[in-house]
Amino acid sequence: MNDQPNRPHQPYDPYGQQPQAPQAWPGQGYQGHQGYEDPQAAQQYTQQWQGQTWETQNHQAVPSAQAPDPETAILTPQSPPRRRPAAPAAADAPAPGYGPATVGGNTRVTDAQRARAEGRSPIIEPGIQPAALTALLGLLLAGAAAVGTYVLLVPLVVLQAVTAAGWFRLNGMWPARQGIALGFAGALAADAALLASDRSPAAILGTLGVWVLLALVLQLRSHADPDERMYGLMATVAASALAIVAGGYLAAAADAVTVGAVAVAVAVLARALPLPTPASVVVSLLAAAGGGIAAGQVTDLGTSGALLGAGAAACALIGHRVASYDYPSRFVHFTAGVALPLAAAAPAVYVLGRALA
Repeated sequence: MNDQPNRPHQPYDPYGQQPQAPQAWPGQGYQGHQGYEDPQAAQQYTQQWQGQTWETQNHQAVPSAQAPDPETAILTPQSPPRRRPAAPAAADAPAPGYGPATVGGNTRVTDAQRARAEGRSPIIEPGIQPAALTALLGLLLAGAAAVGTYVLLVPLVVLQAVTAAGWFRLNGMWPARQGIALGFAGALAADAALLASDRSPAAILGTLGVWVLLALVLQLRSHADPDERMYGLMATVAASALAIVAGGYLAAAADAVTVGAVAVAVAVLARALPLPTPASVVVSLLAAAGGGIAAGQVTDLGTSGALLGAGAAACALIGHRVASYDYPSRFVHFTAGVALPLAAAAPAVYVLGRALA
């Protein structure tokens, strides 16, 4: 008869070591090779995920299958997931090229700013082809003035139209059909007032005042942003003023128009020569003075045409410089680069022509 008590069966160890009971996970009661000893006791050690999980690709919060009750849950701060060092976020990478162009004033690098940042000059002169067109238009003005007043209107209207369009394009406002049409309409109104008043310069000043008021009223009725309205107002007033002031050729004496237009044509051609800027300016003024003397011999101005030619050329070079500013495009060169030298010289032609007559 076996007096030893009943013991649970232990596995046999062939190497003579002490038998060891198999280990159980926390919360897992061992009962032979069966499952949990107490299912409810094991449930408290089972890990259950509650709250929000994160997608590893888009980093967006996704609600889990077992979301807590919003009335009884306790909100705990959750830290964002760690980024993998080999996969930086795409939002941190700089966007190549330019940003979207809007009128709301968001940051955008212009060509002129990029040129300054790269050490390049934002001043690009029109070149020989626009200079040739300016010289051709100047010669047309000179020849038409010698023929008669109404013949002078033909190249003058062309000059005024190109002036209005070129100024808007120079300021980066394109298409701006309403502003261009308003500036050109002001020039036509000034021409009509000059012819009706026997070429009185008061017609130019009166038309200019009326058009400034008209541009102000139209911009106040605009629904654009305040900054955009102010910018449009300044561009419209400047374009109208330049186109109207170009009508000074119609108010000036015929001989003064002939001498001044010839001088501007010669000065612009000389300015387009491949010379350093200071030398080119000096050469242009000397060439304009010589052209003024030559044209003065044909008219009644004589040698005093040198002074008129030099004064008109100085104003023309200012207009040429303005058309070269702020990294202009090819279209700017063939509009503002052609018209601004002649339009800027019109007041000098009128004032010096009356003073030297």
